Amino acid sequence: MSKPQHIMVVIDPTTEQQKALHRAVEYARYQDCSLTAFLSIYDFSYEMTTMLSGEERESMRQAVIKDRELWISEQVAPYREKGLVIDIHVEWHNRPFEAMVKAVLEEGYDMVFKGTHDHDVLKSMIFTPTDWHLLRKCPCPVLLVKDHDWPQGGNVLVAVNAGSEQDYHKSLNSRLINKAKAVAGMLSAQVHLVNAYPGTPVNIAIEIPEFNPDEYNSTMKRHHVDAVKELAGQHGIDDDHTHVLEGMPEDVIPKVARELDAEMVLIGTIGRTGFSAAIIGNTAEHVIDRLDCDVLAVKPENFVSPLEK
Repeated sequence: MSKPQHIMVVIDPTTEQQKALHRAVEYARYQDCSLTAFLSIYDFSYEMTTMLSGEERESMRQAVIKDRELWISEQVAPYREKGLVIDIHVEWHNRPFEAMVKAVLEEGYDMVFKGTHDHDVLKSMIFTPTDWHLLRKCPCPVLLVKDHDWPQGGNVLVAVNAGSEQDYHKSLNSRLINKAKAVAGMLSAQVHLVNAYPGTPVNIAIEIPEFNPDEYNSTMKRHHVDAVKELAGQHGIDDDHTHVLEGMPEDVIPKVARELDAEMVLIGTIGRTGFSAAIIGNTAEHVIDRLDCDVLAVKPENFVSPLEK
């Protein structure tokens, strides 16, 4: 995997504690790459000042942007003093996620770092948070940063779908593992694989008297265990670093992450949007709020952002 050369970190204007910036700086030092501190701002009141001309309103917007640039300069000054190259980009936009994805598409960033906030579950189903828009629409990997440290010698967990025969799942599994190995090399960490598999469908057990649920479960587990071991072997990962459990991914992945005290969980997301996203959601989205470590969301190789024209 070619290492990221230029990364974007989203600045949080609501706090002085910029955990995503801290993490991005840590990553940039390991990988010897530059980064851009990005902030999207918008104030509807400036657009409604009808007594002012368009030129005057633009001048007011630029004054706000300049003020935010100076504030970010204060945030990044300690890192610049240590020789790290950090650019600043402040965008006036009423939809932050669109501004972020647009910047990625235009500037070709290799990775986005963003701090996370806990989501209200019901609200998230109705008003999709910026984090979720990024997961669905950003073409490059997105690292959602929590408060968990990155100590040396820890564990990096990769959520795989090894039981699938579909090519895009196989390709995505390899992309995830390769990225995990790069992070693990950076942190002297161990790579672990986790794979969830479904239990016996209750409706089948009820409707078909001759159905043997024990045999079904045994066969299903064996299929996934064998598939994960084969995948691990292809990437030089020990069998004892594979975890195959029955259950839903949103239950299994956080459980294994807690047991390993993982520094990071890598998960693939296909970028589902529209009605299916509102009703079904994405596995990555269901998992994020249940993890207390960083989450690196990775798209398939041929993913095209719906915002790309």
